[in-house]
Amino acid sequence: MLAALVTPTQAGLIYAADFTILLLRYVLFAGVAYLIFWRWKKARWQHRRIQPRFPDQKHIHTEIRYSLLTCLIFAAVGLGIFVARQYGYTRIYTSIAEYGWWYLLGSTVVAILAHDTYFYWTHRFMHLPGIYQRVHRVHHLSTNPSPWAAFAFHPVEAVIEAGIFPLLVFMLPLHPIAMVAFLSYMMGMNVLGHLGYELYPARFLRSKLGRLHNTSTHHNMHHQFVKGNYGLYFNWWDQLMGTNHAKYQDRFEKVANNQPASSKVA
Repeated sequence: MLAALVTPTQAGLIYAADFTILLLRYVLFAGVAYLIFWRWKKARWQHRRIQPRFPDQKHIHTEIRYSLLTCLIFAAVGLGIFVARQYGYTRIYTSIAEYGWWYLLGSTVVAILAHDTYFYWTHRFMHLPGIYQRVHRVHHLSTNPSPWAAFAFHPVEAVIEAGIFPLLVFMLPLHPIAMVAFLSYMMGMNVLGHLGYELYPARFLRSKLGRLHNTSTHHNMHHQFVKGNYGLYFNWWDQLMGTNHAKYQDRFEKVANNQPASSKVA
């Protein structure tokens, strides 16, 4: 029988630290985006709103409550990974010299690509009849999401969403720097998808990068229409599977071409 490497007291402290870090990351990314675009520069960016109307505050409070529950679940997964590492079950390493800087960069890219694939197919799974109504519908309560919707999941969906991280650390050697970079990119793109504003220029989708990388409009349309636009970071799975919304490019270019009210008057 394996000796305990983590005492209950240590586990409690680690869990509390994990939850605090997750909460701070959520508040930093979602909160800053909300303050800038939904409060401070709200009027200035109104012409770039994907859905002109705003959800009521009661709904935003619901997004925050579900996101806090998600942070509690994600913290439990983080604790599980910590304990697994203590027993030598993960492939997390701490010396960059062990694999080198190029591997660190490459492993970050691999983690992002793996998550993009994982997200697309688990997302499609959660839209199956029966599963959608019981699980994924919570996230789709936000038909017009705010940045606070980034973590607004049913507890079962939160477990599914968190599942990519154990898979990565059990299968792929990852340095903490790569893990932080991956998690930061994930959070940034998650908040961008729920921002409610389109930030990219009108010609973005006609560029090589734009044909591959998703936009705020892409995920916002998924929330508005429920079906289609299932991808997270990149657009290739939606392209390959024919699941891009038929009006995605038209909608993107319409929003991105909008001019500020002052420009229209001038």
